[in-house]
Amino acid sequence: MDGHRESIELIADYPPPPGSGQSFLPSVPLPEDVPSEPVGISDMANLFGVTHRTLHFYEEKNLLSASRIGLMRVYYHRDIARMAVINTCRETGMPVAAIQDLMADLAEAVTQAEADRLLNDALEARKRELVSAQSLILRQMQQINALMTRERTEEEEPVTRLAPHGIELSDMEHHCLSLMAEGYTQLRVARNMHLTPEAAQALEQSIMRKLKATNRFQAVAKAVLLGLVAS
Repeated sequence: MDGHRESIELIADYPPPPGSGQSFLPSVPLPEDVPSEPVGISDMANLFGVTHRTLHFYEEKNLLSASRIGLMRVYYHRDIARMAVINTCRETGMPVAAIQDLMADLAEAVTQAEADRLLNDALEARKRELVSAQSLILRQMQQINALMTRERTEEEEPVTRLAPHGIELSDMEHHCLSLMAEGYTQLRVARNMHLTPEAAQALEQSIMRKLKATNRFQAVAKAVLLGLVAS
């Protein structure tokens, strides 16, 4: 044996970066109080509030790598930086496959600006997915309200409001229309109703279609004439 020499076994290599071997990672917040190297697996898990199994899973997916010092699994500061990127993506609900694609692209990044741009592109793609999902949920809620309305008895308060000219608005649409009548901008409507700006825009467009209005101001004017909202 060679005295105190410790055997270090690499469990999973990162994709080889181009050129000098130095690749770039996006600028994301790192955990506070990062311990000195090497970092044990328990400390690594505690830094990000995950389990040992989660770290093993990321290693199996070639997103992360660990080393061994004797029988102990350890990580280094660059592994922590890499895990910070992974954790940031997972907190947005980004699929593992998308994170794998991002990490593969980051392995080719030759500047910090390029690495930051790649992460921003991935987050923008995730944002579009969430907006699409929110719009779908909104449509499904409107369909549920319409179905529940038909099942209610005449004595029960209806979920939708029927105007004299047969215009039906859901509770969400009526709330939105009331805010519009009070002078709320589209952004304030979104904030008040806890919607994304895109979802608020889709909701207003649905109201305008039902009222056959060409803009939000005409929609409010028609709604007041029809008695849908107070003047």
